[in-house]
Amino acid sequence: MRDQAVVRGMQRAELARRTGSNLETVRYYEKVGLLPEPPRTAGGYRSYDTTHERRLRFVLRARELGFSLDEIRALLRLVDERDQPCAEARAVAAIHLQDVRAKIADLKRMERVLKDVVAQCGDGTLPECPLIETLFGETAVN
Repeated sequence: MRDQAVVRGMQRAELARRTGSNLETVRYYEKVGLLPEPPRTAGGYRSYDTTHERRLRFVLRARELGFSLDEIRALLRLVDERDQPCAEARAVAAIHLQDVRAKIADLKRMERVLKDVVAQCGDGTLPECPLIETLFGETAVN
């Protein structure tokens, strides 16, 4: 009789379902090395376990936070080696935070320009469109 505490392996579809991702996402993260290839059953099926699920959730959450694949690799290396101090993870996050703040500044600038252009359009009955003129670069963009 088998030990009931042993975790039953999951197929890729179940792993995808349990993590809220899709099959192609799981395949992709395996292909780029963020998710290790699972062992195979005697029948040749991939057999994922809770370790794979936990790691995939980590990758998915990191992607939600905008971390690049290289940043995720660096964080996973820290996870895998376990002897790395939190300071290294903090350094990766600090650099990412700088990138996020730069993107926010860019988005705020874009918002300001678009708000101004939309206001210039008025009711949309102008003979020349301020948006199109702005995109042609014929008016100043701040």
